[in-house]
Amino acid sequence: MQLKNRRNAALREIGTPLAAATCALLGQSAPGVVQAQELMPWDIDTSMLIYSESDGRVQDLSLNLWGRKELREDKFLGLTLAIDSLTGASPSGAMPANVVQTFTSPSGNSQYTVAPGEQALDTSFLDTRTALSASWEMPVARLGLLSVGANLSDEFDYTSTGVNARYARDFNNRNTTLSFGLALANDTVSPVGGSPIPFSPMLGLGDLRNKDGDQSKDVTDFLIGVSQVLNRHTIIQINYSLSQADGYLTDPYKLLSVVDPVTGNPVGGPPGSGRFGYLFESRPDTRDKQSVYALLKRNVGGDVLEVSYRYMTDDWDIDSHTIEARYRFNFGASRYLQPHVRFYQQSAANFYTTVLFAGAALPAYATADHRLGEFDGLTLGLKYGQETSRGSEWSARIEYYTQSGNASPGAAVGALANLDLYPDLNALIAQFSYKFGKR
Repeated sequence: MQLKNRRNAALREIGTPLAAATCALLGQSAPGVVQAQELMPWDIDTSMLIYSESDGRVQDLSLNLWGRKELREDKFLGLTLAIDSLTGASPSGAMPANVVQTFTSPSGNSQYTVAPGEQALDTSFLDTRTALSASWEMPVARLGLLSVGANLSDEFDYTSTGVNARYARDFNNRNTTLSFGLALANDTVSPVGGSPIPFSPMLGLGDLRNKDGDQSKDVTDFLIGVSQVLNRHTIIQINYSLSQADGYLTDPYKLLSVVDPVTGNPVGGPPGSGRFGYLFESRPDTRDKQSVYALLKRNVGGDVLEVSYRYMTDDWDIDSHTIEARYRFNFGASRYLQPHVRFYQQSAANFYTTVLFAGAALPAYATADHRLGEFDGLTLGLKYGQETSRGSEWSARIEYYTQSGNASPGAAVGALANLDLYPDLNALIAQFSYKFGKR
C-alpha cells in the first residue's frame, strides 16, 4: 500500500482511429482489412520489471501479462494480470537523531532500532499485490469507439475495485479524435495492527490503544482529450484530467518526530513506552487534482521523436512539472534503440513538515512523508527492441532514477542542522518484455 501512488501512472493513448498514422510514424505498415469471418487472434504481451532502491530500501519484482482478442467483428476483449512482490526497508517518516532510536512495528508485536545519524527505515516492509482488469471495446456507429472495463487490486493491507469507461469520436476525415473517460474506484485500507488515530503517539510492544479499524476512500477520475494528425509525420495529443478523492488519505505507517525546538533532540514519549516522542501523521480526507498533458510524436527521417509535458496541481498546494522525451532510432524494420530522459519537479504540500516541535500546538494536518515534500527527480534510460523471425518482438530497458529534496523551512534546528533530513534516493529499473507474434 505504501507504494500505491508510486505505481500509479496516467493512461496515455493516441487512439485507435489514428492507428494508421501512428504506424507510419513508427516505420511500420498499417494492418490490412480483416474479413468478417477472419477474427484476429490473441495479441499477448508479457513483461518482468525489477525496481531496486539503494541502501537496502524498497525492492519490487513485477510480472505483467496483457492479452487482447477479437471475439466478434471489431469487438475486442482485453485482459490484464499484474503481480508485484515488494520487500526491503521503507522510510517511516521519523527523522534521524544523534542517539539510538527504537520503534514499534505496525503490528505491535516487534520492534527495530536505528543507529545514530541514520535514516529511520522500517525493515518489516513486505507485501504482494495482485491486480486483474478486463475491458470490452466496440465501435459505436461509424466514427465512434466505446471501451468499458473493471479492475480489482488486492494487497495484504489494501483492496481496490473500480470501473471505467472511455468514448472516442473521429472528426475531420479521421484526422481529429475527441476522447472522454470516466473511472470510479472504491478502496479499502486494512493496515497491519489497525489504522492509527491521527496524531496519536507510538506506544510500546503489544499496546494497540492508539489503533482503529479498517478505513475506505472513493476516487473519481475524469479525462477529456483531443488527438490531432498535423501531417503525415506529426501527431499531437492534449489531455485534461480531474481526480477527486474522498475518505481515508492518510498513510497509516508514517510517523512524525517530536523534537526540542532549541536542541533538535527527540523528546520523551508516553510514560512506560520506552520510546521517544513519535506521532502518527494526519492528512485531509479530500483531495482534488487537476492536470494538463501534452504529447508530440514526429517521424524524423524514419526515426521517432516523442516529447511530452505534464502539469499537475491540487488543493494540497502541490504543483508538479514533468518533462519527458524519447527518441527511437530504427535500424531497418526489425530493430530499434530508444534513449529516454524524464525530469520531475514538485513543490511541497501545505501540511508537509519535517518535524513537530515540542510545546507547539498541533496543526490541523501534518506529514513528514518525503513523497509530499519538495523534490526533483531525474530518470535516464535506454531501451532496445528486436523483432524475431516468427513475428514476435522482445525488448529490454534499463533506467537510473535519482531524487533529491529539501526539508521544510525552519526544521534544521540544533543537532538536526548536522543531519541529512531528506536523504537522496537512487534506484535502478530493469525490464524485459516479450510480445508474441501472430504468425
